[in-house]
Amino acid sequence: MEIGRHIDALERAGLDFVDAAEKAGFDAPVPTCPEWTVRDLVQHVGYVHRWAAAYVRGGRVSVLSDDEEERAVGPMPPDDELIGWFQSGHTALVDLLRAAPADTRCWHFLPAPTPLSFWARRQAHETTVHRADLQGAVGDIAGVEADLGLDGIDELLMGFYGTRGGRLRSETACTLAVHATDGAESDGPRAWTVTMTPRGATIVRGAPGAADCTLTGPASALYLALWNRRDPQGLDIRGEESVLSLWREKATIRWT
Repeated sequence: MEIGRHIDALERAGLDFVDAAEKAGFDAPVPTCPEWTVRDLVQHVGYVHRWAAAYVRGGRVSVLSDDEEERAVGPMPPDDELIGWFQSGHTALVDLLRAAPADTRCWHFLPAPTPLSFWARRQAHETTVHRADLQGAVGDIAGVEADLGLDGIDELLMGFYGTRGGRLRSETACTLAVHATDGAESDGPRAWTVTMTPRGATIVRGAPGAADCTLTGPASALYLALWNRRDPQGLDIRGEESVLSLWREKATIRWT
């Protein structure tokens, strides 16, 4: 996906995030983020938007110190100002990314063609996934367009776990294949292979000759299932479902 489409997705997700937060109320629990309330999630995503903006805005090429990060984010507002605080940070990030030069140099933490493409992509999916969390707190979770779903699957598998596969350990080596059935407009991958072993995982784009478990379905449903924002019900699961269960147990992205 192009940077502009990521920024558009970030903008839409932020608007839907606010809508779901207002419907749920700050004290509502978030089922897909155990022990978190809506308040916690609004604070978290608002924090992340400001943290991300600090790198792009200043062309920061090294990690912010704790004090610098605290100054960049600012104080956490009271409840009656929290939604407005979130909206101002979200809008500022969208505007910043749209205006930033393509050759912006700054720190980023996953492989990407450019730092700007990294931050646009990462914040699009950060906000979209947490939008799903808040929608799950009040009712049904909306899907995503197929190309965004494919892109988010690729970021999760090749970005987060392609370089950090040590968490995905299995006592016995096993393979999970993922196939998306839509996304014809995308020129990116629509199949991935995750091989989990006692030493960790290796992940490649493309379909294997055979797999212990194959998960097939629309990109939107796969995206939410692989990010653990919905169960895999309705997806085509062939082979050993225990392999998919292992993924759902091990594949957790944590803010540290």
